[in-house]
Amino acid sequence: MAGKDSDTKSKLSNGNSNAEATNTAGASKQNSSSSSNNSNNNGSNGNNNHNQSNVGYSYTAASFNNALEEENRILKEALNSLREEVERLRAPSLMVADVTDILSSTRALIKIPNGNKFYVTVSAGVKNLEPGDSVLVEQKNLNIIEKVNVSKNFDVERFVIIEKPKTTWSEVGGLQDQIEDIKEVIELPLKHPELFRKIGIQPPKGILLHGPPGTGKTLLAKAIANSTDATFIEIVGSEIVQKFIGDGAKLIKEIFQLAKSKAPAIVFIDELDALCAKRIELGTSGEREVQRTFMQLLAEVDGFKSLDNVKIIGCTNRKDILDPAILRPGRLDRLIEVPNPDKDGIKQIYKIHMKTMPVEKKFDMEKIYDLSQELSGAEIRAVATEAGYFAIRDSRDVVTEDDFIKAVAKVRKDEDQYGKDYVAMFG
Repeated sequence: MAGKDSDTKSKLSNGNSNAEATNTAGASKQNSSSSSNNSNNNGSNGNNNHNQSNVGYSYTAASFNNALEEENRILKEALNSLREEVERLRAPSLMVADVTDILSSTRALIKIPNGNKFYVTVSAGVKNLEPGDSVLVEQKNLNIIEKVNVSKNFDVERFVIIEKPKTTWSEVGGLQDQIEDIKEVIELPLKHPELFRKIGIQPPKGILLHGPPGTGKTLLAKAIANSTDATFIEIVGSEIVQKFIGDGAKLIKEIFQLAKSKAPAIVFIDELDALCAKRIELGTSGEREVQRTFMQLLAEVDGFKSLDNVKIIGCTNRKDILDPAILRPGRLDRLIEVPNPDKDGIKQIYKIHMKTMPVEKKFDMEKIYDLSQELSGAEIRAVATEAGYFAIRDSRDVVTEDDFIKAVAKVRKDEDQYGKDYVAMFG
C-alpha cells in the first residue's frame, strides 16, 4: 500500500510538472508573438513617419521652386522693359514738317520749320497723305515716317479776360465827355441794337483812344470790360507780330474768329502803334511781316465778312505815326482824344485817390489843384502816393498839405529831368 501511494504521488508530481511546462511554453509563445506583433507595428509606424516626412519635403521643395521661377520671370520682364526704354532713348528724334505737295504715292514735297522745301520719300505705312498735313520726318534723310495730328491753331483763348476788372465808371475822373462817347459807340449798340435798326443806321465798328501817356486810356477800357456782359478780348500790338511769315496774320484771323464765336465781344488792342504804323516801301523782312499782319487786321475790320456784334477799341499815345488806312471811317469810326485833365478833372481825380486817405483839417486843396495843372491822371495818382510816403517817413497818421506840396515838386522834378518830349514818346 505504501508502494502504490508513492507511485501515485510521483505520477501526480510528474503531471503537475508537465502542466507547468506546458503553461510556461504557452506563455513564452504568447510573449514571443506579442513581441513580434509589437516589432511589426513599430516597423509600420516607422515606415509611415518616413513617408510623411518625404511628402512634406517634396511639397516644400516644389513651392520653393515655384517662387524662384516667379521671381525669375518678374526680373526678366523688368530687364526687358528697361532694355526697351534704353532703346527708345537711344532712338534719334524726328522732325515735324508740313506737306506742301503730293507728287506720287511714294514721293512728296515737304517744308521744314526753317522754311526750306525738300523732295522726299514717303514710307509705305503712311496712308491718306494730303497737302497741308503735318508729318514726322527723319532728321538725316528727311523721309516721311508717320503722319501726325498737330494743332495749327494758336492758343487764342489766353487773350480772353476771364475775371473782369473791378474798375467802374465812378473811378474814372475828369473824362465825362470821353465816357459818353464810349458808351454811345460800344455799350449802346451791344445793349440796345433795336434802336439802330429803327433809325436805319449801322453803328460804328470801333473807336480809337489816343492822347498823352497816363491820361486814362487803358482805365477806360477796364471800365468798359466791367460795365458790359460782352466777352472782353485784350491783346497788345507787339505780341501779335510773330517770327515766321504768315503767323501774325493767322493769329489775327483766329482772334476775330474767336470774337465772332463768343459775340457779343469787345476786342481791345493796346499799343496799336506797334502794329499799325505807317507803311514804308523800304524796310527789313521783319517790317514787311508787320505790314502783312497789319493788312490782315484791315481785312478783318472792314472786309467781306461782317463783324456783327464785335466791337474794336484801339489805344495808342502815338496817333501821329498811325497809318491813315486804320483811321478812316468804316474801321475805327470814332477817334476819341483823352487829354490831360482840366481843373475840374484834377479835382475829381484827387477825390478818387484821397477818399480813404486821412488828411489834416487845415488843408487848402485849391492850392494843390493849382500846383497840379498840366499833370496827367497817372501823375496825380503818383502825387497822392508820394504824399502818403512823406507821412510814413515822419511816422504820422495823417497827411498834411506840406506833404502834397513836396510830392508835386518831386513828380514835376522827374518830368523836368527827362523832358516832356521823352515822356510823351515813351511814357
